[in-house]
Amino acid sequence: MGVFDRLPPMDHLRSEKMCFVQLIIPAESARVAVTYLGELGLLQFKDLNEDKSPFQRIFVNQVKRCAEMARKLRFFSDQINKAGVRSSVRPALEPDIDLEELEARLGEHEHELLEMNTNSDKLQQTYNELLEFKLVLTKAGGILASSHNHATSAERELDENVYDREVDEGNAYLLEQGVHQGSSGNSGVRFVSGIILKSKALAFERMLFRATRGNMLFNQAPAGEPVTDPISGEEVEKTVFVVFFSGEQAKAKILKICDSFGASCYPVPEEMIKQRQIFNEVSARLSDLEVTLDAGIQHRNKALETVGSQLWRWTIMVKKEKAVYDTLNMLNFDVTKKCLVGEGWCPIFAKSQIKDCLQRATFHSNSQVGIIFHEMDTLESPPTYFRTDKFTNAFQEIVDAYGVARYQEANPAVYSVVTFPFLFAVMFGDWGHGICLLLGALVLILCEKKLSSQEPSEEVFWGFWLGRQLSKLGSFMEMAFGGRYVILLMAIFSIYCGLIYNEFFSVPFHIFGKSAYECREKSCSDAHTAGLIKVRDPYPFGVDPSWRGSRSELPFLNSLKMKMSILMGVAQMNLGIVLSYFDARFHGNALDIRYQFIPQMIFLNSLFGYLALLILIKWCTGSQADLYHVMIYMFLDPAGDLGENQLFWGQKELQILLLLMALVAVPWMLFPKPFILKKLHKERFQGHTYRFLGTSEMDPDSEPDSARARHDDFNFGEVFVHQMIHSIEFVLGAVSNTASYLRLWALSLAHSELSTVFYEKLLLLAWGYDSLIVKSAGLVVFAFATAFILLMMETLSAFLHALRLHWVEFMNKFYHGDGYKFKPFSFALLADDED
Repeated sequence: MGVFDRLPPMDHLRSEKMCFVQLIIPAESARVAVTYLGELGLLQFKDLNEDKSPFQRIFVNQVKRCAEMARKLRFFSDQINKAGVRSSVRPALEPDIDLEELEARLGEHEHELLEMNTNSDKLQQTYNELLEFKLVLTKAGGILASSHNHATSAERELDENVYDREVDEGNAYLLEQGVHQGSSGNSGVRFVSGIILKSKALAFERMLFRATRGNMLFNQAPAGEPVTDPISGEEVEKTVFVVFFSGEQAKAKILKICDSFGASCYPVPEEMIKQRQIFNEVSARLSDLEVTLDAGIQHRNKALETVGSQLWRWTIMVKKEKAVYDTLNMLNFDVTKKCLVGEGWCPIFAKSQIKDCLQRATFHSNSQVGIIFHEMDTLESPPTYFRTDKFTNAFQEIVDAYGVARYQEANPAVYSVVTFPFLFAVMFGDWGHGICLLLGALVLILCEKKLSSQEPSEEVFWGFWLGRQLSKLGSFMEMAFGGRYVILLMAIFSIYCGLIYNEFFSVPFHIFGKSAYECREKSCSDAHTAGLIKVRDPYPFGVDPSWRGSRSELPFLNSLKMKMSILMGVAQMNLGIVLSYFDARFHGNALDIRYQFIPQMIFLNSLFGYLALLILIKWCTGSQADLYHVMIYMFLDPAGDLGENQLFWGQKELQILLLLMALVAVPWMLFPKPFILKKLHKERFQGHTYRFLGTSEMDPDSEPDSARARHDDFNFGEVFVHQMIHSIEFVLGAVSNTASYLRLWALSLAHSELSTVFYEKLLLLAWGYDSLIVKSAGLVVFAFATAFILLMMETLSAFLHALRLHWVEFMNKFYHGDGYKFKPFSFALLADDED
């Protein structure tokens, strides 16, 4: 094992070494120190006030001020978006301002903007009311003119007819009665004019009819165009109405009904001359209001542009200040109330940088007392921190989605950089489709370079702006952009596997030379079905193109891909078990090596490692042995004669030995470890007890790691049940996990056959027609089917299956994933925070 000790440490395999530190900061230096630490972004503070509510903390008033300023900035952002004003991406050059000055300036801008909005709303409401009045004058004037014409003809008709004497005078028609009364000088028919929503007109008319018992005449005319409602400000369909009635009681009822239905009533005179005068006055007022509104909008837009030029800068400043005070609320005052005490985690490599930040904070705050920074011992488990870049971050996120690694646990992301895109490519292997994926990945990467070519004034500002821009792309495009390097590797491996499968949109090509097979006779016309013989060396790379279309194509490819899947599965599961050895060795856990790693390796390789060996021997020797028969009768009849299924000398004896080793490995995994742990615990507990007996001043309950605490925590039943579950899970999982890798074969076959169907039944079938329209239609349908089914749905399917193979079949052999992430206080992470 000394060979492994001499190996250099692998980057990213283990999380960064962490240390628990304490800071004692003078009150006058606290804000500056925390600000500098936020710019560094390598210290995770521990909340020392978890038992206090947010309103009981020290800097609650400062947090409230920052929250109020953030509200004002959101108000400005909403107003800018509503007005359609384009704010500058880069903030305008302006001298730095402090928080108090920014607060005053934001208050002034808000007051000014609210006042402008109030005045603008009042003017707009008046403008909309005048528009409605103008519309009512136009439509109601026409209704009144037609009613006068009707009244004249009705009067002539009354002179020629005699009414029944028994009819009560109050029940006579209102319009006729009004005409007679009007002509006699008495009070006649009166009317109310206005405008109402078109959807309410029918119910409005019915209500008027019931309220007046039919003693009214309702006339209406559609507005003809959408009208802006003065109250809601929305464009709606409305109807102009004129209600004729008689009496004050009817008028009061009608006005109440108009108010309840939201109808707007406007006075319209009967005389045409007065109507024209009012119409001209309304038109003149509308023209004046249009000029006033345009001037107000221009003034408001200028004010919004002024705010918008500094909006992002102010937003970042407020976010920083709020984050600083939120962090200060996690600290406690010492007994003298002159210093703040903070605790937290930081990587060991960052200790010198943190000390430099604290020294600068002491100098810039003109403090007479320096900041104390020292390391402490703790029983808490440290957080997990992996330093990633834009290339490795997506792979680390895939692993973290399963569970964050324990502190200093082996990191599967190191191996997933290669294994994840490769297993994807095994299922997606087609170098034509791989080229399409490669182009898409390159477009995303080039877009990233184009965006990053701009040099923002602040790194934090750029991260905040870029995060906002990506969020506008939608969740799918944001996810694709974040995993652009994963897609790049998936595309490259897909091209590689596609060259091995010799498939370009399911079509084989003679890329690496001639086929090893030719026709037996020159007159052979169907070379893909019969008469092929081997005339030269095997095809140098990948599958021979002559297999395409032959009768034995599917049996050959099925056998090849199925055996490849088993080999890859056994290799990756062995890699997972080997990583469990390195984990146990790193943490000095000899029990896991002796009673977990060794029996697991023996069990897995005695059965499925042996199967992988048989596959390789069969490929190398060209044997016709039935491996299904070999593996089944290895259990049913270990001592039986293998016959023609024997691949090498001593195979039967080796099978018996491997079977016995597999049977011994199961109790080896199950029984020794729990009993050894119990024995070690008892010895440790007795040793601590004797030590306490000899030391009268030592209280065993005073130590958090005392023998009494260890004794209380150990439960042999739980340990044994846990080991039994783990052993059974591994034994059953060895079978199910190996079978699960057959999905590589199944999805590869499905992708190949689906691609073949699209090529033959869409493209070739359409190409067989002489019509250019049919050919074009076939090409378009083939392109859409390839893009949406093969390049999107199949890509997602293969991605999810590769994800499952890593999470379940690979990582459960060694990965616990029950740690927690290192979340430092960093201004660079503010772009991900939501208010």
